[in-house]
Amino acid sequence: MADKKLVEAITSMDEDFAQWYTDVVIKAELIDYTSVKGCMVIKPAGYAIWERIQQKVDSMFKETGVENV
Repeated sequence: MADKKLVEAITSMDEDFAQWYTDVVIKAELIDYTSVKGCMVIKPAGYAIWERIQQKVDSMFKETGVENV
């Protein structure tokens, strides 16, 4: 992997939402930077969270009769 950018303090959500989000997911070790500029890789815990979100939203769609396309 590329050089890791360490988060020393998490940016305030009110100050810069995009930076806050990036700080949180890096600090939680859900993603990591790659050697490709602007590209990140989702780590196993981050992917597990993503799968749970997909499952929950899909079940909500099915309960309401919305077609997931």
